[in-house]
Amino acid sequence: MVESPREFFETLASRVDSSKAAGLTATYRFEIDGAGSWFVDVDDGNVTVSEDGGDADCTISASSETFMKIANGEQNPTVAYMSGKLKVKGDMGQAMKLQKLF
Repeated sequence: MVESPREFFETLASRVDSSKAAGLTATYRFEIDGAGSWFVDVDDGNVTVSEDGGDADCTISASSETFMKIANGEQNPTVAYMSGKLKVKGDMGQAMKLQKLF
């Protein structure tokens, strides 16, 4: 269980199951209110995370509280999206693929 969005992103690359990420190539920007913004690049099983980066295929925005509930398995991301607590801009298909990675 991670304690903060920063901890989530700093440890993300080591926690992703590369076999589940195999074949997926996409870029994501996570904008977490009150915590920061992170750029996640998934390239056929390899994941890199930075606090900078260019345009992403998909941008995901949420409050720090909502994000942490999702990250810790206490909130279903689809329900959060449907209730407006999680916002997705760009390629929705790529956003849906994230669920299998974490």
